[in-house]
Amino acid sequence: MIIDVHTHPIFYKDICEDPGELKFRKEQFGIYKQSPYSIESVKIEMDYMNVDQSVLLPEDLTTQSGGCIVTNEQIAKLVSLAPDRFIGFASVDPYRKDAAAVLDYAFKELGLRGLKLHPSKQRFYPYDELLKPVYEKCLEYNKPIMFHAGMTWQPDAPAKYSHPLHFEEVAMAYPELRICLAHFGWPWIHETVMLLLKYPNVYTDTSLLHMDNAKGFYEQVFTRNMGPLWIERNLKDQVMFGTNSPRFRAKRLLPALKGLNFRPSTLQNILSGNAKRFLGGGE
Repeated sequence: MIIDVHTHPIFYKDICEDPGELKFRKEQFGIYKQSPYSIESVKIEMDYMNVDQSVLLPEDLTTQSGGCIVTNEQIAKLVSLAPDRFIGFASVDPYRKDAAAVLDYAFKELGLRGLKLHPSKQRFYPYDELLKPVYEKCLEYNKPIMFHAGMTWQPDAPAKYSHPLHFEEVAMAYPELRICLAHFGWPWIHETVMLLLKYPNVYTDTSLLHMDNAKGFYEQVFTRNMGPLWIERNLKDQVMFGTNSPRFRAKRLLPALKGLNFRPSTLQNILSGNAKRFLGGGE
């Protein structure tokens, strides 16, 4: 089984009826030339790479940019169209006065299974007291948080907010809260590894950018920036497969990951086992 824990459904045709909303998404996400495509084409691409399920991520930018890249309601709609293939996460702008109520509705009424936060785009530091009600709400419902960490391609999103070290106080204060520092926190790989070693409630994913090609970049990060056995010996229970689609695709990242020659048990942990634990479903 393969679970992609990091996908952005910004061009799924069923939520692209409004041209103004689509323009807003392109500008805020930083992808300008793609056009909407059907869920059937999404499923065909998933089937081609044997991806069983994808986690769909929204983004609430209400106070910073005046809207959402994708709303929680749109995520729920997409999940309802393919509940066996899509896992929906919520988002909330932590500066909203109704942030706790938004999460209550997302988790209880919409049935969304986790929370996506983007410190750089939403302009907050993860340890800020502002986030305390958000974290407590996730604990109340036993929902994990997917954080953007490290560099972002999105415009108007300073990387300083998403440095991996800013998440340490969150991991310490909320040991029962499952958090993922997406993109391996690149370029701060070693800081991300340090947090994974110290805190069993911290996860990461493989949705790294690649400046040359995916195979070469994965080899650089996972066998030279990191020791070639670091994941096998120390991190095999905390790394999840993610693509950051539509910016990067499984058809490039998945073969690159498999080319690292992990043990079968480690590879299966990365492809689905760790995601199941992160999502709260066990193995």
